[in-house]
Amino acid sequence: MEILPIEVIDKLVIIVAVFGISLVIAMYSTLAERKVSAFLQDRIGPNRAGIFGIFQPLADGVKFFMKEEIIPATADKGLFILGPSLSMLTACMTSAVIPWGDTLELFGRVIPLQVTDINIAVLYVFAVVSIGVYGIMIGGWASNNKFSLLGALRASSQMISYEIAMGLSIVALIMTTGTMSIGEIVYQQGGELYGIGALDGFAWNVFYQPLGFLIFMICAFAECNRTPFDLPECEAELVGGYHTEYSSMKLGFYLFAEYINMFISSAIMSALYFGGFNFPFIDKLDLSHNWETIIGVGFFFTKIIAFIFFFMWIRWTLPRFRYDQLMRLGWKILIPLSILNIIITGLVLLLTL
Repeated sequence: MEILPIEVIDKLVIIVAVFGISLVIAMYSTLAERKVSAFLQDRIGPNRAGIFGIFQPLADGVKFFMKEEIIPATADKGLFILGPSLSMLTACMTSAVIPWGDTLELFGRVIPLQVTDINIAVLYVFAVVSIGVYGIMIGGWASNNKFSLLGALRASSQMISYEIAMGLSIVALIMTTGTMSIGEIVYQQGGELYGIGALDGFAWNVFYQPLGFLIFMICAFAECNRTPFDLPECEAELVGGYHTEYSSMKLGFYLFAEYINMFISSAIMSALYFGGFNFPFIDKLDLSHNWETIIGVGFFFTKIIAFIFFFMWIRWTLPRFRYDQLMRLGWKILIPLSILNIIITGLVLLLTL
């Protein structure tokens, strides 16, 4: 009975750490977004608030808090508040099943760097992501604004459409790995599943499921409402989309949720297809287990940052699709490709096992 409180404290520390890291990365992703766009467009970007503009996110946060809280007179006040709160909640919940590193051995105890490792983690992620649609839909409908409602309808239709292709792409990965535990999938990419000795830590699933990864990544852009899939907040025709009527920190919640979703999507892609905290020749370093874990965490976040940069690179390179092009890509191209990938994976497994 004495061990239980210590384990609970371990989990609480990890939860608080992951929550804090998610908020900090989301906050500084706003600065990174503007710096990357400036780099790609040959300009400077924010550089007034602190050295290289490092205090710009803090200045933006103070600005959001100081702005007036406005709720339209004709809006449904309860749902108007619930919308951004639900988006922020679901964005943070997804991180619970991601293994951020191996285990740490402290004070004679083994502490896994994961909030929880359930055997249906993949289903949990899709369940939480599907709830996130309601945050956008509720906010757009509760605003009692036709532009907000159109943005919410676009968001819900595109997220539901691309969730199908994303789920089908994961089916092929589950067929290959034989598990829905994200922790187990990460451990398998250390080389044990495929019997790789010389390249321990480099048996990444992207080499076995390249088409599945490509489909998953495209769908992740659509799930995060990122360019070229940012039709729900298309300012050219919808003013600001589903959050047109929002101000102050309610608007901040929606914007934060988008960047947290981008961070979590990058973490999930890194874990499922790029080995997570595994890195090449991990067993050849001859270091203590704790140091290997710390270096693995560093590699994991390096992969995440690389994906975040790729999200931003695409945003400032490609124009947004028309809505009919968006839906055609999802239903007529990605879903058939996902089904084809499942068939090919099944045939390969049938012939090789």
